[in-house]
Amino acid sequence: MVFIIFFHFDLSAQKATNYTRKKKIEFYELRGTNAFDAGAGTSILNGDLVDPIFEIYFHLGYKRYLFPHLNLNVSYNKFNLAYKDVYNEGFMSFDANLESTLMPHHRFSPFVFAGAGYNAANYFEQTAMKIQGGGGIEYMLVEGFGLKLYTDYNYVLSDELDGLIAGASDDTYFRIGFGFNYYFGGEKKKNRILKDQPSIINSNQILLDN
Repeated sequence: MVFIIFFHFDLSAQKATNYTRKKKIEFYELRGTNAFDAGAGTSILNGDLVDPIFEIYFHLGYKRYLFPHLNLNVSYNKFNLAYKDVYNEGFMSFDANLESTLMPHHRFSPFVFAGAGYNAANYFEQTAMKIQGGGGIEYMLVEGFGLKLYTDYNYVLSDELDGLIAGASDDTYFRIGFGFNYYFGGEKKKNRILKDQPSIINSNQILLDN
């Protein structure tokens, strides 16, 4: 009886471990440890003037996965912010985010991120630190290549973004983009998981022999 109970729990632990390994392998087959990403879309300012209008926005970035659910990423963003007829200025930001891929073992996954960045007008005539957060959805079109739709909210630690200091709060802006993630790397980790994966028969050989 003791043998049967011990074997049952050992088998259950083996199945749980194999399930975890299987999920890790699925992540490395779909995605990878690194990713280049790019996107384009629109940006809009929330400042001290009226009639903000949507303007252009471009994004380039790099992600490094710490483990399947979490990555650290950096990006360069180029965009314009404008008010109708009175203001249109080019900006760039350098952002660093911690991002969570909520369903990393599936082709379709939501993701959320938050971090801090450095905001600058063209030629660095105006600069300020900022914090940001956002989210989106990703669909893996093929292995290693995913399409994404995303948005972010940016709180600039300055009230001079639109050239006017007024009101009680600092300026903010939103960006919405459509883009892609190109994944690479992870083959060594996947092969290591496969190599270290014992079969149920081999892992319980001693018990069977006894």
